[in-house]
Amino acid sequence: MHFKGIERQNNDKSPEIFHKESGHFSILHIKNESSEEERYFQHLEHNYIQLYFCLEETCTVAFNMEHCKIELHEDESGLIYYKELNSNLLFTMEPHSELAIIMIPLKHFHSLFSEDDNLFFNFENMKLGKPIIETKPTGNFVKSILHQIFQQKVNNSLKTLYIKGKIYELLSMYFNMNDESDAERCPFMANEDTVQKIKQAKDIITSEMASPPSLEELSKMVGLNIKKLKMGFKELYGMPVFTFLFHYKMEHAKKLLSENGHNVNEVALQVGYSTSSHFIVAFKKKFGITPKQFTKQEIN
Repeated sequence: MHFKGIERQNNDKSPEIFHKESGHFSILHIKNESSEEERYFQHLEHNYIQLYFCLEETCTVAFNMEHCKIELHEDESGLIYYKELNSNLLFTMEPHSELAIIMIPLKHFHSLFSEDDNLFFNFENMKLGKPIIETKPTGNFVKSILHQIFQQKVNNSLKTLYIKGKIYELLSMYFNMNDESDAERCPFMANEDTVQKIKQAKDIITSEMASPPSLEELSKMVGLNIKKLKMGFKELYGMPVFTFLFHYKMEHAKKLLSENGHNVNEVALQVGYSTSSHFIVAFKKKFGITPKQFTKQEIN
């Protein structure tokens, strides 16, 4: 089989540029919420240290040639470096997958570390211009920081400062060689069993969003006491249980409104509001416009 260099196809999408700090870092975000595989394409014109974090399902990243790639499963991350000023990236996203990407210009990355810090990564290869491809599990604290970046609601005037702080916090944890650091910083998620129970809690409230269990009921269902559930959920997802559920319900409602055949009353009931007026208030709180205004925008 012969492989050609990666070229953009007509149906390839572009990753969302979640945040860009010029000269310092960029955050890209890809979330395939469909039931079909999707492809995304990104062209790079400069040298970057590339960090990839697979948050859901499986994501594949190909570099210039389709056979030169890494496959990341949920809770896996990868560090990539290629000394090429022009390169093409092709992301293949499985259904319901999610990928976070952090691009750091090489010059700025060098400013963060001294040569004495080469124990953190393959510094020698970087000096020689050789490729670096390293994968590893994503630590619990790093996952928590990523969820905080994407889901935390911060005043717009503080957003840049907040994200910059979180990125540097993430880098310090990502390159920390001490495997015990997660346990020290995230006492309620010190073992995989607890993490799985918190994920189960998230699955329960999202699948039963129209009539979710109370915190007490939820804690019994997953086998965690309420304190561990509340603290652990906030560590993992960056916000309290029902704050997370509110944002999830509003995003789901927006998706339903985008589809044909769903009116406001139907959507309100599906996401758990007994009256459309309460749903309209909640939707406007989240998106700044009413459901009716949103559907008009979709039509136009």
